[in-house]
Amino acid sequence: MRKTDNDHRNAIAVSSAPRWALPMMAALLLAACATTSPQGESAVAQAQAAVQTLESDPLAAQTAGKPLQDARDALAAALKAQQDHRPPDEVVHLAYLARRRAEIGEAIVAETRARNQIADAQTRRDQVLMASREREAAAARAQASSAEAQAAAAQNQAAAARNQAAAANDEAAAAQAQLADLQAKQTERGMVLTLGSNVLFDTASDTLKPGADEALNRVSQFLQSQPAVKLRIEGHTDSRGSESYNEALSQRRAQAVARALMDRGVDPSRLQAVGRGMEVPVATNDSAEGRQQNRRVELIFSNLQGQFAGVG
Repeated sequence: MRKTDNDHRNAIAVSSAPRWALPMMAALLLAACATTSPQGESAVAQAQAAVQTLESDPLAAQTAGKPLQDARDALAAALKAQQDHRPPDEVVHLAYLARRRAEIGEAIVAETRARNQIADAQTRRDQVLMASREREAAAARAQASSAEAQAAAAQNQAAAARNQAAAANDEAAAAQAQLADLQAKQTERGMVLTLGSNVLFDTASDTLKPGADEALNRVSQFLQSQPAVKLRIEGHTDSRGSESYNEALSQRRAQAVARALMDRGVDPSRLQAVGRGMEVPVATNDSAEGRQQNRRVELIFSNLQGQFAGVG
């Protein structure tokens, strides 16, 4: 494997360091490697809470055994992936599966509890009818009918909650698949689609090239299929030229992409164009290849509720 310039510099730094400093440098390197994603930790914590809530319900093992076991298995996989320092998006996905399966189990438990309430209400009504006089029995029947109606309403609410959870799960999965098809990547800022400026613009220009049409058409189609999703458009440049020039160029390019999406029917209130100039490089500006990577436009998608995971 070819060593990078950073590898050589690190090797020289380690070899030239005093012998007493080597343990401290090794500890710092290990601490850097052990860094985990805050988004992954949050997702795992939410999944743990959902699984614990289901486990604490006395009816869970009896009526929702399979969803409970599926949730435990998915949570264990998420914890294992987190422990093994797997990619953050894999940890988030496994934690998401654990939480959704726990929610399905809770809906099943709620429905079972509602059925039990109906059965108990019917039993109480029969006992009152047999042991009481006609007037008392009539009052008891009315009371039992009210209890049955409440229990039926609770059952309907439980079924509706289960259907809503399943529908939300399907909608989120469909949106995730659409973004993956666009080649967007999961990051701590949400799903991000990176477009190289050489695909969109000529050098030093803010006029969109014809080759950008296909990508922008697909993005506009996704936004129209998900009317609550918002989009942050960030323009980035390399370090050549002045800071003010690069900031202005990146802003014009971001606005050009926004205008193109508006021309395709996207509501302007869903779009935010920001020029970041050269302040957020993703590669070194010391090489032509690195500068090309830094010249880009990033499309950051909100979640299905129009909320962004992070900005900047």
